[in-house]
Amino acid sequence: MMSRTSTDKSDFTQGSILQNIVRMAIPMTAAVLINALYSIVDRIYLGHIPDAGASALTGVGLAFPIITIITAFQNLFGNGGAPLFAIARGKGRNDLASKYLSNAAFMLISVGLVLTAVSYLLKGRILWLIGASAETFPFADDYLDVYLIGTVFVMVSVGLNPYINAQGAAKTGMMTVLIGAVINILLDPLFIFTFGMGVRGAALATVIAQFVSAAWVLLFLMGRRAKVRLSFSGFKVDFPTIRKIMSLGVTEFCFALTNSAVSMACNGMLSRMGGDAWVGAMTVMASLREVLFAFVHGVAGASKPIMSYNYGARRFDRTKSTINIMLSILLVYYILTWAILMRFPASLAGLFTEDRNVIECSVISIRIFFSLQFFMAFQSVGQGAFTSLGMAKHALFFSLFRKAILVIPLVLILPHLFGLGVYGVFAAEPISDVIGGLSCYVTMRFATRRKLSEGAAVLEV
Repeated sequence: MMSRTSTDKSDFTQGSILQNIVRMAIPMTAAVLINALYSIVDRIYLGHIPDAGASALTGVGLAFPIITIITAFQNLFGNGGAPLFAIARGKGRNDLASKYLSNAAFMLISVGLVLTAVSYLLKGRILWLIGASAETFPFADDYLDVYLIGTVFVMVSVGLNPYINAQGAAKTGMMTVLIGAVINILLDPLFIFTFGMGVRGAALATVIAQFVSAAWVLLFLMGRRAKVRLSFSGFKVDFPTIRKIMSLGVTEFCFALTNSAVSMACNGMLSRMGGDAWVGAMTVMASLREVLFAFVHGVAGASKPIMSYNYGARRFDRTKSTINIMLSILLVYYILTWAILMRFPASLAGLFTEDRNVIECSVISIRIFFSLQFFMAFQSVGQGAFTSLGMAKHALFFSLFRKAILVIPLVLILPHLFGLGVYGVFAAEPISDVIGGLSCYVTMRFATRRKLSEGAAVLEV
C-alpha cells in the first residue's frame, strides 16, 4: 500500500479541501490560460495583418472544428484515464495506475498518427462544408497544412498532462503549457511578420511549441520525480484497460466532438445568413470564451482528482464537500465574468481585430451568447462529479444533451423563427445554459446520493 503522510501533497485525504483545490487550481488555471494562448496569440497577430487581417482571422476560425476533433481524442484517453488513474492511486494500487498510464500513452500516439493522415485527406472538403468562402478558404487551408504536422505532439502534451496533475504535480503540469506558450508567443511575430509567412508562420510556431511541450511531459512521466512512471518495458496492449478508459473518456470525447459540430453548424448558418463578418465575430467570441473560462477549467481540473482520490479512499464526506466548494467558486466567477463581458464587449473584441464590421457584430454576439452563462456553473459541477466518480453513462448523456440535443437543433431552427436571423444562432447558447445546466446538476445530486453514503461500494477500477 502507498504510504500516506500529512506532508504528501499527492494525498488528497489530508488537509483543507479548499486549500487543496486552490493549490491545484492556481497552476492548473494558469496552465489552461496559457494553453489558450497557443491559438489566441495566433489570432491576435493574424487579425492585425495589414489589409488581410479580417480574412486571416476568419479563415483560422474556420479551422477550429477540425482542431477540436483532435482535442476530442485527447480527452478520450487523457481525461478518460486520469480519474481511473487517480482512483487507483487512492486505493494504493500504483501498479494498476501504471497500466492506465501506459495504455493511454500508447493510444494517444497511435490515434494521433491516424488523425494526421485522415485530416490531410478531408480538410478541404470540411472547410467548404462549414462555410469557407473564396476569400477565407486559402487562409484556413494554409494554416491546417502546417498545423496538422504537430498532431502527435499535441496529443502527447495535452493528453498526458492530466496524469501529471493527478499525481499532485500541478506546477509541473502548468510548466507543460507555459514552456510551449512562451515559445509560441516569441516565434509568432518572427514567423508571421519578419519572415512574411502569414498564417503558415502562426501554425509553424504552434507546431514547434507543441513539440517542446510533448518532450517536457515525457521527460517528467518517465523520470524519477513521477510517483507513477510511464514505462513501455514489457508493455502489452491491454484492451480491457483501454475499454475502461474509453468508457469514461467518451464523455469528454463527445463534449469536444459536439463542440466541433456546434462550431460547424454556427459557422455554416452565419456564413449563409450574415457573411464573413459574422463568422469573424464567432471567432472573436470563441477566443474570449477560451480566455475567460480558463479559470473554470482550472477549478474543474483541480477538483476532479480530489473527488476521485477521496472516493477511492472511501472519504465520501470529503468528496461531497469538494462538490459543494467547487459550485460556490464557479458561481461567483461566472457572475463576475458576465459583468465584464456585458460592460466591455467592444473593447474585448478590439483586441482581436481592427475591422469595424467584425467588432460591431462581435458586440451583439457576445451580449446574446453570454447572457445567462452563470447557469453553466451547474453544468460544470455536475459533469465534473459524474466523471470523477466513474459514472460514465450519466456524464455521457448530459454531455450530449446540452450540445447535440439542445444547441445544434436550436442553431438550425431559431434563425428562421420570429425574424431572428443571425441573432438566433447566438440565442441558442443561453437557452441551453439554463436547461442543460440545471438538469445536469439536479440529476447529479440525486444520482450520487447513494453512491456517497456510508457503506457504499467504490467503483471497481
